[in-house]
This record gives sequence, C-alpha cells and structure tokens, in this order.
Amino acid sequence: VPTCSGIVPMRYRTDRISITDFGGVGDGVTLNTRAFRAAIFRIQHLNRRGGTVLYVPAGEYLTGPFNLTSRMTLFLAKGAVIKATTDTTQWPLIAPLPSYGRGRERPGGRYMSFIHGDGLHDVIITGENGTIDGQGYVWWNMWRDRSLEFTRPHLIELMNSRSILISNVVIQNSPFWSIHPVYCSRVVVRYATILAPSDSPNTDGIDPDSSSSVCIEDSFISTGDDLVAIKSGWDEYGISYNRPSRGITIRRVTGSSPFAGIAVGSETSGGVEDVLAEHVTLFNVGVGIHLKTNVGRGGIVRNITVSNVYMENARLGIKIAGDVGDHPDGGYDPKALPELTDIVIRNVWGERVLQPGLIHGLKGAPFTGICLSNIHLIGAQGASDSKPWLCSDVSGSAVQVSPWPCAQLTVSQHTG
Repeated sequence: VPTCSGIVPMRYRTDRISITDFGGVGDGVTLNTRAFRAAIFRIQHLNRRGGTVLYVPAGEYLTGPFNLTSRMTLFLAKGAVIKATTDTTQWPLIAPLPSYGRGRERPGGRYMSFIHGDGLHDVIITGENGTIDGQGYVWWNMWRDRSLEFTRPHLIELMNSRSILISNVVIQNSPFWSIHPVYCSRVVVRYATILAPSDSPNTDGIDPDSSSSVCIEDSFISTGDDLVAIKSGWDEYGISYNRPSRGITIRRVTGSSPFAGIAVGSETSGGVEDVLAEHVTLFNVGVGIHLKTNVGRGGIVRNITVSNVYMENARLGIKIAGDVGDHPDGGYDPKALPELTDIVIRNVWGERVLQPGLIHGLKGAPFTGICLSNIHLIGAQGASDSKPWLCSDVSGSAVQVSPWPCAQLTVSQHTG
C-alpha cells in the first residue's frame, strides 16, 4: 500500500510520566489545566534525549488550553478523553498569524488553540483511539449570535514546527478548524477520526497552511466544513509573508461535509503547489473537489492532481472558481490576481450529483492547463438527469468526461 507517512516515523519513547503524577483527575469535573501544564513543564526541563511520553489513562480530563513541547508524545489510552473547558475566560489571547494580518473571523488577536505549540520538533499525539473533545458548542453559539469578540480557537494548532505526527486519536467538536499546521514541515496525520456536527460552523477537518511535506492518510472526517483545505495566507498579508504550501499528499480519506471534500483555498496568497489527493471517498457533500480563490489573493496555484475519487450525493461535483472568499480589510490590491494552472482531475465517479461541474476563471487571469479525464458524474435519475457544466475564462482539455464539460476544454486524444 503506498504511503507517505515515513517522513515522520513513529518514535517509541521509553521515558514516561502520567498526568495522574501531577494531580490529574479524570472525573469530567475537576479542572486539570495546572496538571497538564506542570507535566509538560517537567518534560521540557527533563529534556531527555529520546523524549518523554505524557500518558493519559482512561477517564475524562477537563482542562483549559495548554502548550506542548519538543520531543514529547501525548498518549491517550483507550477510554481517555481530554475535554476542553467551556469557560471561555480560561482561553488566552494570542497574536494573529502574520500571513493573515488579523484574526480570521474578527479583527485583532485570536484565542489560543486548545492544544498548541510554536517552534517545536519531534511531537507525537497518539494513543489507543482516545478522544480530544473541544466542546465547541459554546463557541458555535457565540458565532451564531454574533457575540464573538475575537476569532475562535482551533482544536490543535502547531506553528513553525517540524516532525509532527498525529495518529490513532479521535478529534471532535472543535471550536473552529480542527487540525491546523501552519508554517510547519514534515507533518503526518494518519489513522485519525475527526468529527463535528454537520451544522457546526467552520469546523474544517485538516487545514495545512503555508506548510510543506504534509501527509494525510487513512482517516475518516465528518465535520461542518471542508474535510481537508490547503491554505497559504490571506490577501496582502499572505503575499507579503510569501510562504507557500507545497508537497502535500492526501490519500485514503473518507468523509462527509455540507461543504467541500478536498479543497484548496480560498486563502492561497502564498501559493499552493505539488499536491496529490487520491483514493478519496465522499458521501453527502456540498462540493466534492473545490479549488477556490479570489481577486486580491495573488499567489500561484499549480501542479494539483486529484484522482480516484468516488462521491455519492453531492450538490456539486467539481468546482474551480475565482470568486470565493472574503477579504481581511480594505487594504487588499484588487489587481493582485491569482494564477491557477496545471490542474489534473482524473478517475472520478459520482452518483446522485446535482450539478457535475463549474469552472469560472478570472477575466485577465484565466485558469489554464485544466485537464479532466475519465470523469463520470451522474444525476439523481441517472445520466439523462445530468445538468450541463458551467465554464468561463478557462482553457485546457477533457477526455472521457460525462456529461460533456464545456467548449473551453478541447478534446485531445493524447491528454489524460
């Protein structure tokens, strides 16, 4: 079975401490923030050459946010639940990301993620399918009633870090994006289960952001927003920071979402390149494959390959659009047009797909090199029910696509 997970192999550490050694109580009521912070402080100052395991036994451990440290493994035993406090006053504020210039939802800072790290290396989050529960409903309700003062926290965010492995855990009910590696390299997410209600706002599954050498494999994701969304900064801030996402592999992922299955964007200002997504199974999705950007983004999106995708019950099969997403402020440059080129989508089968495809490039910056091959997207009543594709400002080719896409994609017997 092909795998990219070897970029961060599992490290078996012999030195181990337990959260209970630091007063941790798994009764679901006692607040364990001090216990987690003290245990991780101990690991940091032990500074074992091979690293140390923080073991979390069965039980429900209520806690506020905490920072990880380098050369550590956070291990959740079977039946272990690390549960985020719903007391929002326990969540510190941190600076906005430089490639975003402000909080993603609100101006100014943002709440620290539940499990956070900055400038780390050799970090593992794993176990016997224990659970990390963000209890995000309190944040979702604040978003719905527009009482948010700052941007909601992610469940897991690692910044400026390398050699990160997340595996064999259940991650659920994130306040905002579930797993967010940003400015990272060599990141593996494998054998993960990521869950959130379908109506939970912005609970993306995995969002690699201005990161390189990322491997996402063998996972199930069912959330309220995109299952996997690759990003690289927001308008003028992302252009200035200029750090692309590149070398990203997504393989053997299954899931459902009212939004996208596999997405690139819409924040692509640092550029996105060299992406492979294959063997993806999607049920009950809004858009199966979604590449999205906007004027003001700048950046180059290129060399994206999506293959061997099965989708069932989708509102839209394939969407590539240059009019998606908002702006951080009025300082963006409307002349900063993104470039999108060399996109290959092949071997896609869809049933009960309401609209097969939509490709809308930008006037003055048409999407080029769009190659579609062996794609069959069937409507609710079969092939006779399929609606036509919608295309504009795009060039490329199509082979064995039904229903037939659009005149802008010319027939080529040598393409695909």
